Amino acid sequence: MKILIASHTYIVDLNCEKYRAMTTLGSDIEVTIVVPKYWQPGGVQKDAIESHGWQDGSLRVVPVTNFSYNNQGLLAFGTELFPLLRQFRPQIIQVEQGSKSLGYAELITFNRLLGLKAKNIFFTWWNLPYTLQFPVSLLETYNLRQTHGIITGNQDGSDILRQRGYGGPIQVLPQLGVDERCFRPQSQPELAAQLGIQPHDFVIGFVGRFVEEKGLLTLCDALGELQHHSDRPWKWLLLGRGPLKDALVEKATALGISDRLIWIESVPHDTVPNYINLMSTLVLPSQTTYQFKTLTSVGWKEQFGHVLIEAMACQVPVIGSDSGEIPHVITDTGLVFPEGQVTALRDSLLTLMHQPELAIELSKRGYQRAMKYYTNRAIAQQQFTFYQELLKHDD
Repeated sequence: MKILIASHTYIVDLNCEKYRAMTTLGSDIEVTIVVPKYWQPGGVQKDAIESHGWQDGSLRVVPVTNFSYNNQGLLAFGTELFPLLRQFRPQIIQVEQGSKSLGYAELITFNRLLGLKAKNIFFTWWNLPYTLQFPVSLLETYNLRQTHGIITGNQDGSDILRQRGYGGPIQVLPQLGVDERCFRPQSQPELAAQLGIQPHDFVIGFVGRFVEEKGLLTLCDALGELQHHSDRPWKWLLLGRGPLKDALVEKATALGISDRLIWIESVPHDTVPNYINLMSTLVLPSQTTYQFKTLTSVGWKEQFGHVLIEAMACQVPVIGSDSGEIPHVITDTGLVFPEGQVTALRDSLLTLMHQPELAIELSKRGYQRAMKYYTNRAIAQQQFTFYQELLKHDD
């Protein structure tokens, strides 16, 4: 099977591990990943990225001239994509930029012009209802009519595409898996001592951006209440950065818990597991918001919560809000509370603090779920099976 993937996501080599795993599922599987030559990620990643091509066995990454340097929907590729498709002749074309992207329309059109008869697939994270105006509505209609299958990163995304009239096959799968070689249970006594964490401390962890929609103010309030309901010593370990830090410092000081905070600026990805392994629980208290607006949509709710599966792979029990995909990721392997509910989050923390047997049981369940569904190889296998099913059906 010849598979062509197009997305800016894979300008980061580490993000290609799922497709590396896919090429090992059979001797005749070839994967070519098309990435933009130049990309400006924005956010905490301020530096522009100039991508490079490489090949490892039957996996290769090919940079192609691009138009739009920081907008997924407007990303389109240069004319050198045409001869690449003609030479490679893929059976699967997957564009990971959503239903309204110009790049997807471009590859659909090239597929038709070259007579490749490849299956057109797109990936999307979007999980809130939306309405479109002309000409974007026309673009999405064209894309959906030519689509043979869709992969959504969450169940809500699948439901929304059904509401928009798509009746074909949909597979719910995250875009990226967890690397179990890095994210695994591993004691960190030296790092704990360095950070002033005592063996008897209950460590409440957060990993991610310090922004309001991640629910950090709710978590801070819950910890303010926690100090009045438990004598067990605890620490709050925050790994990341973002504009909310000053507000968190101010709130923690007002609540009298600032001495329990351990701030860790963003660290290299391969050292993140060390910090997760210090945690007694990892909390993802995300909250749905409608403050965000783009050209074609409004709002945000948690699209997956990748840090959850990283913690689960380290056998760290997780607590998450019910925002977006979080409950579907956790299922019965952790604790879920109503988003924004301070007392409910406090009670979840108290449950794990005072029921160590339950915490151990949840950590084991989470680990088993992560290994079964969320490693790069597990996701590659599910995605490849989806491709095989699509290829069984003629247009």
